[in-house]
Amino acid sequence: MIGIVTAWRAVAAIFILNGALFGIWASRIPAVRDHLNLSHEALGYGLLFMAAGAVCSFPVTGRLTDRFGAVAITRVIAVLYTLSLILLAVADGFWALAGFLFVFGAFHGSMDVAMNAWAAEVEQAYDKPVMSSFHAMWSLGAGLGALSGYGAVQVGLTVMQHFLLAGGVVVVLALALSWVKWTSRRAASHSGGVFALPSGALILVGFTALCGALGEGAVADWSAIFLRDVTGAVESVAALGYAVFSVTMVAFRLAGGFAITRFGPVATARFGGICAALGVFGVVSASEAGLALVGFALMGIGYAVIMPLAFSRAANDPNVPPGQAIASVATLGYGGLLIGPPLIGILAEMLTLRLAFMVLLPLAVLIVLLSGALRPASLD
Repeated sequence: MIGIVTAWRAVAAIFILNGALFGIWASRIPAVRDHLNLSHEALGYGLLFMAAGAVCSFPVTGRLTDRFGAVAITRVIAVLYTLSLILLAVADGFWALAGFLFVFGAFHGSMDVAMNAWAAEVEQAYDKPVMSSFHAMWSLGAGLGALSGYGAVQVGLTVMQHFLLAGGVVVVLALALSWVKWTSRRAASHSGGVFALPSGALILVGFTALCGALGEGAVADWSAIFLRDVTGAVESVAALGYAVFSVTMVAFRLAGGFAITRFGPVATARFGGICAALGVFGVVSASEAGLALVGFALMGIGYAVIMPLAFSRAANDPNVPPGQAIASVATLGYGGLLIGPPLIGILAEMLTLRLAFMVLLPLAVLIVLLSGALRPASLD
């Protein structure tokens, strides 16, 4: 077995890759929407295909991860996920974009399950809460991906040029840094159904993850459009919305291990829910871009540790194999991450984009109410 620090670096590189590819895509959504002349509603329905792809991939990946090991599955999917990003740049209409988003979402969801299973193995080897630090690396990657969008706009790169350059660089670096010897555990996974759904104590864990991830997904795909259409920000400033969100999320995820050790997972999650609620209120009440950016920053703090805590709880469940447990929580958790954007789009068409963001407020309150589900199984 390799050194534990080297193992952390390897998994961190994979999380950065996953986040960067998502951030690269999120930063150019306004450009893709304008190129295809899509309405808020049409974009929302298109993003729903991304959610469907992810949800369909969870049970398959969970079983493959338990059978062949998290490391092997993670590396294969990392390459496929990068290639699927390029497909998004060649879409010439709504249905082409929807189909490519389904593929992109499937590989995004698959990689989430596999890399979190690998991260759980390293966390158990550390014997202290480090899952939050891996998710900090995801946010760091997402922020860098979003900033690459800002740079691409400034120098006049097309979406295809941006995706090829940024995606190619990040996948090569990530795979090089993660190419270490690590023996993943394997377990017999129950057959399950078409979808990986949580059961028992994992149901509330999944719903807590859903509330946090739905808000995270809404910010990822709609912050740029919110800043441009609602507050009147120029495109370069609008691209900073997700970057600001990601930076604060990185900071609090890096501090998450200390917070969880010092105050416990339940109190840390409750604090996150309160910050998320304050952030949502700040965004929807903002009259100009600066105030909205402050709200997005608070939302980054609020959602930071919810998913890491949910995956740690799932991976250590005494009754379900890790891959299957993570896949079941991911169905609700990352299902929320991907269902959030189309939900916002549909509500924006019915109401306004500002009012559509209001749906995130009661979900933030639910995080506070459901946070007890994130207590480790050993403490139940």
